[in-house]
Amino acid sequence: MTGGSRGIGRAIAIGLAREGADVCIGYSSSEKEAAEVVREVQGLGRKGYMVRVDQANLDEAVPFAERCISLLGGVDVLVNNAGICPFKPFFEIDKDLLVKVMNVNFLSHFLITQVVARHMVSHGVRGRILMISSISAHVGGLLQTHYTPTKSALNGLVHSLAIALGPHGILVNSLEPGTIVTDINREDLSDQEKRRYMEKRTVLGRLGDPEDMVGPALFLLSDENTYTTGTSLLSDGGMLVNLQ
Repeated sequence: MTGGSRGIGRAIAIGLAREGADVCIGYSSSEKEAAEVVREVQGLGRKGYMVRVDQANLDEAVPFAERCISLLGGVDVLVNNAGICPFKPFFEIDKDLLVKVMNVNFLSHFLITQVVARHMVSHGVRGRILMISSISAHVGGLLQTHYTPTKSALNGLVHSLAIALGPHGILVNSLEPGTIVTDINREDLSDQEKRRYMEKRTVLGRLGDPEDMVGPALFLLSDENTYTTGTSLLSDGGMLVNLQ
């Protein structure tokens, strides 16, 4: 799993361990938080590992995937969760920031998935691959012109990967969280007026918690999912449909 030290990634990693999975998480700077996730996974009686990876540097993507496969002794589930969204006006986004967001949110995941899928195919593993996309794949954001295209790209990748890997029994899907309170948007949501507005945009009257994403993710990754592939599951508290 990429981006497994905090937020949605942490919640899914621990959820997988509760269901009996050994887990290897990637992290970039949150070493303390990653170690805490590993301890929690091990406390559930499962094996837990952490591997540092800077996904902005594409040269680190393949070694990261290979290291996780080696530590676990094989992989049958992949969750691509890592993502960044440094909120910035369109005219202030320079090439370096654009490339960094594209690398972390999309290109590194392409390369990591390629390694893991090749392992699955070569070992006859009828695995599950999940991309953590976003409601932003469907709607825009004033300060997210570098971010929203990466989430649309993940969904497009899912469509083609489902076709490429389906003959091998590998199911590929994406999960699209709505506004989930995590480190990625905590500062943005510190504006109480904006937070209240975002809460009212949902039909449930609240923003999401990382734990809200665990159930949908576990279904898509589980053996109970036998026929769902190439699709996106929107889990947004009814935000997208709430026009008025």
